[in-house]
Amino acid sequence: MNQEDEGSFEMGPLPDALGISEAFFDFQQRLSQVAKIDRPVLIIGERGTGKELAASRLHYLSSRWQGPLVALNCAALAETVLESELFGHEAGAFTGAVKRRMGRFEAAEGGTLFLDEIGLVSMTVQEKILRAVEYGIFQRVGGSNSVKVDVRIVGATNADLPEMANRGKFKSDLLDRLSFDVLYLPPLRARSEDIEHLAMHFAASMAQELGLGDVPQFSSGALKSLNAYRWPGNIRELKNVVERTVYRSGGKRIDTIEFDPFVNPYLQGGEKRSASEGTEASDDDQRPLPEKVKELEIRSLRSALRACGFKQTKAAERLGISYHQFRALYRRLKDELDV
Repeated sequence: MNQEDEGSFEMGPLPDALGISEAFFDFQQRLSQVAKIDRPVLIIGERGTGKELAASRLHYLSSRWQGPLVALNCAALAETVLESELFGHEAGAFTGAVKRRMGRFEAAEGGTLFLDEIGLVSMTVQEKILRAVEYGIFQRVGGSNSVKVDVRIVGATNADLPEMANRGKFKSDLLDRLSFDVLYLPPLRARSEDIEHLAMHFAASMAQELGLGDVPQFSSGALKSLNAYRWPGNIRELKNVVERTVYRSGGKRIDTIEFDPFVNPYLQGGEKRSASEGTEASDDDQRPLPEKVKELEIRSLRSALRACGFKQTKAAERLGISYHQFRALYRRLKDELDV
């Protein structure tokens, strides 16, 4: 069965990574070293740091570079659909399965399978992934025959997998198998030398797309604003901000940066709501006190986690509370943290 009959899963090459900072070069050096070792790798990074780009570079620097690079975002699919996407299914396996269909493992034969958001995979599917990684075999959904594959697994997540394993939310055996090496992508705030470099690159690309004669120049004040911002959305957010700024500038010099597109000009006093940080309380804020307190707790918890690289013990120390107090607060608010 050829891949064209079943739909294409393979990723094309992604743009080159860009940077001049020491943190950037340290990461690229580690990635280049482990790329040559044919073992599973975990890539840990915040949203927008370029996990997919790192996985692509790892594949094309490996001995499997001529094989396929196949990707799957595990967060986007329900458990039953995810299992079928990974391992394929036999005809009649479920309603609508009119013929055999290959999954991502088979599509990645001889190459690399990139599993993004692997921390969100159910325990049932984790068990099948473990068997495929450990023995190189699996069974399609609805099938009884074993399928043999030769695939390198690269997983990516922003979750604390060791902590999840301690809580029984992630299989310890699978974590051991996947973590031959663990690469931590530096957030943009740790790559301060790269902010201006990347901004110029994104500005030039956007200017070319818009057909502008020249690339709009950033004033010193605008560059200072870019460098002072914390970039919770990392490179993806920087790209959006710069491209939006260039298109709004109409080719003129850029003196101010609008970081938040969610600014309602019709709110009294120019009040704004930040999608990432919540609503700032004002003197005329009439919300109930418990609601204001909860908002402060969420902002403080989110900020401490990001500042401490999502290490909960350090985050607790930063907040000046005990680890047990931190855990209680985290359990109560984790669904609203958006980190």
